[in-house]
Amino acid sequence: MRVPLSVIIITLNEEQNIRACLESARWADEIIVCDSGSRDKTLEICREFTDRVYVDAWRGFGAHKNLCLDRAAHPWVFSLDADERVTPALRAAIERVLADGEPLDGYDVPRQNFFLGRWMRSSGWYPDRVLRLFQKAKGRFRERAVHEAVEVDGKVGHLEEPLEHHTYHTISEYLERMDRYSRLAAEELNRQGRRASLSDVALRPPLTLLRMFFLQGGFREGRYGLVLAGLYACYTFAKYAKLWEMRRDD
Repeated sequence: MRVPLSVIIITLNEEQNIRACLESARWADEIIVCDSGSRDKTLEICREFTDRVYVDAWRGFGAHKNLCLDRAAHPWVFSLDADERVTPALRAAIERVLADGEPLDGYDVPRQNFFLGRWMRSSGWYPDRVLRLFQKAKGRFRERAVHEAVEVDGKVGHLEEPLEHHTYHTISEYLERMDRYSRLAAEELNRQGRRASLSDVALRPPLTLLRMFFLQGGFREGRYGLVLAGLYACYTFAKYAKLWEMRRDD
């Protein structure tokens, strides 16, 4: 016997990803989807898998995930993004935890991140541990504009079986999302009272490229590693340039 599990997912126009995501999680006792206004077939696909589908005004990543978490009926929760997949090995590991009479309060998992369809073993993209499995009573998402991680009040363990993350199918997709995420990151820094110095704008982008490609082994991925590092350098430049723009009259 094991305790029941709720899987929570937030969505917005994810028809390209959501079916494979839900297929990988259909073994869970409950799937809850909180959408924020999809205009494609996301909701139609989700309702094939669960009747716990909600549409709410967007609250920000952390707040929207907490809304989804509050609707979970079961004592254990696994948070899943629409472009992620629970591997069979990870499912087995989760079920072992749920059958354990004395589990910890939460568990992180390694992510296999895919870029243009390629699993990036280097560039700082693996193992990329994220805390996703936790007791509902002990966990909560930080309500930040970006980088909304789960915080668990208790002991956290580690699972070794991977979660697949199929992100950035094309470079255009990266660039489109970069505009949004760099703005959100700049707004977060601005709320913290940060200013963008000349060194932030001039030095951080090339240092990002050098770190990912050389120090974190992106060169092992060949052109994929170089392109990924270059795109992250662009993101870093955009983030600090937007922060400078927000505070240039201070």
